[in-house]
Amino acid sequence: MGGAGGQPESRTERSTMPVSNGGSLTLADDLVLTRMGYGAMQLAGPGVWGPPDDPAEAVAVLREAVELGVTHIDTSDFYGPETVNKTIREALHPYRDGLHLATKVGARRAPDKSWPHALSRDELIDAVHSNLKNLGLDVLDLVNLRVGEAEGPTPGSIAEPFSVLAELQQQGLIRHLGVSSVNSDQLTEAQRIAPVVAVQNLYNIARRDDDELVDRCAAEGIAYVSFFPLGGFSRLQSETLEKVAARIGLTPHTVALAWLLQRSPTMLLIPGTSSVAHLRENIAAADVELPADVLVELG
Repeated sequence: MGGAGGQPESRTERSTMPVSNGGSLTLADDLVLTRMGYGAMQLAGPGVWGPPDDPAEAVAVLREAVELGVTHIDTSDFYGPETVNKTIREALHPYRDGLHLATKVGARRAPDKSWPHALSRDELIDAVHSNLKNLGLDVLDLVNLRVGEAEGPTPGSIAEPFSVLAELQQQGLIRHLGVSSVNSDQLTEAQRIAPVVAVQNLYNIARRDDDELVDRCAAEGIAYVSFFPLGGFSRLQSETLEKVAARIGLTPHTVALAWLLQRSPTMLLIPGTSSVAHLRENIAAADVELPADVLVELG
């Protein structure tokens, strides 16, 4: 997976990218990610806890994603916990050249299935080593530091935990760094410590609080990775989406994903599913280009 170690300067192919929503985004010489990736969280059991309900289907989904050309799989050792990473290893190891696994640290799973922060130095070091072990890797391609909540960032300094990851990067255990559930000030703070190639935050057609950060990432050649790309819709928003989708002969799901990809040239998506059929539908959305009037109607 990936190429040599080090910290290449982040860059993007915005100026030469095709009009199509699909394709890939080059963030470094050894980090080329398909804009439509795959989020592995749903491969855990109910409540993102325990092993998959259907282990064979989970393996099939992962293998199909790779066969369809996906080079960006998002995961974490706190999914399961550990069961998702172990499933990825079972399905895909040894990993195909060019396939990149992005993982997150900064949280853990408590016995009550909650997601408390795990941002101390020891917790972060342990998390990186646990991801390496369970994925069967010597180095992680991309590690995102999660510092806020799923619903949004929590103000405050992230220098201390991000510095720990920067040290692990210097030690050769991580190639590239990202941040998750952060605001613009926290991104700037992280960039003073080490290069940041990705921001992973909540953003979708219904939840656009991050509009300015999406545009900033595009301007700076940073990937903006939308999680929950289909969540948080009001009834009115859902009705508008359904009406538009019906008029152009697509599913609301496909329209919502295509809208995101047209929103920014550095937008990456990681929709999750435990179904091969649903995975294929997600991947197909990468080649849909919405007409201008649809974009106006969706706002």
